[in-house]
Amino acid sequence: MPTREHKNRKKRGHVSAGHGRIGKHRCHPGGRGNAGGQHHHRILFDKYHPGYFGKMGMRHFHHTKNKDFCPTVNLDLLWTLVSEQQRTSAAQSKSGKVPVIDVTKAGYFKVLGKGKLPSQPMIVKAKFFSRRAEEKIKGVGGACVLTA
Repeated sequence: MPTREHKNRKKRGHVSAGHGRIGKHRCHPGGRGNAGGQHHHRILFDKYHPGYFGKMGMRHFHHTKNKDFCPTVNLDLLWTLVSEQQRTSAAQSKSGKVPVIDVTKAGYFKVLGKGKLPSQPMIVKAKFFSRRAEEKIKGVGGACVLTA
């Protein structure tokens, strides 16, 4: 920005440049950054950021996330994991072949029971099944296979 556009140009000739004679414009009169959150800025922190200071809960040392990793898929999305052609060919086959849906290959570990299934049997392989998911799969004549 050129000098002529600076706000300070308007203040030339005025001794304290809009910062007052008594208080004076000093560097960081309240401290830098979040200084004084428990002291002279306490009202601001308590009013606008309650619970900013202190601890909560238990510490978990060496938290490995693999133990908690369990991506889920619902029943209403189960048939999207196999091709439409595979589904129709299995429905028309007289030999009684049923499609095998391996959800672990699609990156899911657990099958949950939301949604409705078409009344067509299938074999579902997964690490975990919820109770409702197992009931619904067996209800349409399918089977639940647990994998390691």
